[in-house]
Amino acid sequence: MSVDKDEQNKKPSWFERLSTLLIREPKNREQLMAVLRDAEERNLLSSEMLGMIESILQVSEMQVREIMVPKGQMVVVESDSKLEDIFPILIESKHSRFPVMDQSGQDVIGILLAKDLLKYRDNSLPFLITTIMRPAVFVPQSKRLDILLREFRVNHNHMAIVIDEYGHVCGLVTIEDVLEQIVGDIEDEYDIDTHDYIKKHDDGTYSVKASTPIEEFNKYFHKNISDEDFDTIGGVVLKNFGHLPKRGETLKIGRLQFKVLHSDSRRIHLLEVRK
Repeated sequence: MSVDKDEQNKKPSWFERLSTLLIREPKNREQLMAVLRDAEERNLLSSEMLGMIESILQVSEMQVREIMVPKGQMVVVESDSKLEDIFPILIESKHSRFPVMDQSGQDVIGILLAKDLLKYRDNSLPFLITTIMRPAVFVPQSKRLDILLREFRVNHNHMAIVIDEYGHVCGLVTIEDVLEQIVGDIEDEYDIDTHDYIKKHDDGTYSVKASTPIEEFNKYFHKNISDEDFDTIGGVVLKNFGHLPKRGETLKIGRLQFKVLHSDSRRIHLLEVRK
């Protein structure tokens, strides 16, 4: 019996290729991503889902130090603060949790939840911040984000204080910070319209969102990078790479060194800049 030529020339289906790959077991992430990208091309997987999967894989390699809020940018309250001192901080920041600093301003001794202040709103009860603050959770800068996310979920924590190798407070990280590495920026009704594009760290490096407008970048770093071809610094970096870079790749533009902290199959998300 003759075999139809169309059947002979028929390419293996996505499922057949996936089965073959799984039988011999993927040896690296590139093989796995090749199958997933093929699934996206065949509309079996949305581009959003593909990006999320790739972000999850990247999160497994990222460390807390890459996304933490530096100590200098933390919104905190002092351990001896009075109620009338705390309410303006709460209203202006719109945060729900605040690290409580000791009198030296160096160490975090607890976490204050905004909701715990509700019973004091009529000033009829004596107020002492140390009696209502919650225990603080401390994590090292080197902790992997996937491990931290699991700990957040298991222990029902939303915030952790980041410490360096000497046990000194160097920043904080929230569960929202970790999730945003997977699903992108999470905005709610309390988010303001302005964006914190650039964060300076104590070690002299800067975390810079790839979406930072070139005008904003030039103003901050006193540079004159042209914005004729691109609107954002991510576009300029991408052009200079000549390809879509992976996490950890570096290049120099003038006197600035750029390192990719977070990217996916479609774009760069976060950069580290060093003068």
